[in-house]
Amino acid sequence: MTVTVTKAPRKLGGSSLRVSPVGLGCMSLSGAYGKGDDAESVKVVHHAIDRGVNFLDSSDMYGWGHNETLLGKALTGGWRDKVVLATKFGQTQQPGGANGVDGRPEYVKQACDASLKRLGVDEIDLYYQHRVDPSVPIEETVGAMGELVKAGKVKAIGLSEAKPDTIRRAHKTHPLAAVQSEYSLLYRQHAEETLATTRPLGISYVAYSPLGRSMLTGAVKSAADIPEGDGRGRHPRFAGDNLARNLQLVAAIEAMAKAKGCTPGQVALAWLLAQGTDIVPIPGTKRSTRVDENVGALDVALSADDVARLSAALPPGAAAGGRYPDGGMKGVYL
Repeated sequence: MTVTVTKAPRKLGGSSLRVSPVGLGCMSLSGAYGKGDDAESVKVVHHAIDRGVNFLDSSDMYGWGHNETLLGKALTGGWRDKVVLATKFGQTQQPGGANGVDGRPEYVKQACDASLKRLGVDEIDLYYQHRVDPSVPIEETVGAMGELVKAGKVKAIGLSEAKPDTIRRAHKTHPLAAVQSEYSLLYRQHAEETLATTRPLGISYVAYSPLGRSMLTGAVKSAADIPEGDGRGRHPRFAGDNLARNLQLVAAIEAMAKAKGCTPGQVALAWLLAQGTDIVPIPGTKRSTRVDENVGALDVALSADDVARLSAALPPGAAAGGRYPDGGMKGVYL
């Protein structure tokens, strides 16, 4: 039996927002994985929209404002009306140290106004708290986000990297349309724990890094494949023995891709899409060819047995190395 994955839009929670089954994560356009080219990035955004991708994901900390400004330029001239625009707030820049976090109600409103200005829009479709601030009750932060909805500055709200109890408390304060966290065949544990909470509440799950920061595409065979200055060089999953272990896991995806006549990345996305229509992966890229490849995952037919075999080959907890370096892990799943 084939697992049917339709190309129909996916509804974000209880909101009015409907998005393409595969979105576009925009972080890489602002130097996260090597230097970007703004002119080329605008072309990539337009190409994605032309290919039916209407869900764009940004944040005020991607390039510390650069990403939103870039999207603002890309969406002029009638492009804005073709997309569901998501961005985030909450991480703050700490020169010389780890990022800070700020969930105070007054900061929520300040950050939103700044994002609206950079994006050049009157309203943000989906506004996330990027990282939970443990020093501020989630009810206060989400209450302020709800006021943005009432003010017409935001259509719907969400959280990123929030644990189940935080999600439940937030949703009681103001309905959440989506929760965004990492989810892929490589990293399943936190995601599947979160889904057990979001599904009963009718909250959608937006999956970032659905290709394991390229690990699941088969493009990285050794540390030498990671360019100098690329953020992946700091990730434990790409280090030494961890990389070797993870490449062994990826072999199962590569084998299925060969049998299906598609790419490993398409198999990884097809598996994720098959987990449910409440899940929307947002793979990021700086290249139009990758956009085409990612959208092409919608044409990959996986049987229920295929899905089960992949799940068994890469079970929760199988990946070697954490999702972030130790310092970064302190700020996730709070």
